[in-house]
Amino acid sequence: MSDDKVTLGQEGEKIAVFFLKKHGFNILETNYRTKFAEIDIIAKENDTLCFIEVKTRQSLRKGLPREAVTFSKQKKIILGASLYLKQKKLNDVRTRFDVVEVILSHNRPDINLIKHAFQVQ
Repeated sequence: MSDDKVTLGQEGEKIAVFFLKKHGFNILETNYRTKFAEIDIIAKENDTLCFIEVKTRQSLRKGLPREAVTFSKQKKIILGASLYLKQKKLNDVRTRFDVVEVILSHNRPDINLIKHAFQVQ
C-alpha cells in the first residue's frame, strides 16, 4: 500500500471521527487492532456500541467507498468486534456495524454514514 493511500485513509478517519462526534457519538477507540483485523472506530451512540469501518475515496471511479467493504472484510471486522467484546467483558450490549464513506473530491468532504451496513450472519 502506498503512503498516499495510507495518508488518504488517515485523513478520512479524522474527518469521520469529527463527523461522528458532531452527531452525538462517543468515540471509545480508533484503530483497534487484533491479530485478525483492525476496526477503524469503536463508538457509542446512545445505548448501542458501534463498530465503524471508514472508507475514503478521492473519486467514484472505482465505485462507492462502501463497496470496498467486502464480505471477507466484514467477517474480519465481526471477528475483531467479538474479540473486543470479550476483552472488555461486555456481554449483553447492543452492537451495530456501520460504514462511513468519505469522498474527498471537492474542497469540502462528502460524508455518508451507513448505519447497520452489515450484520453477523
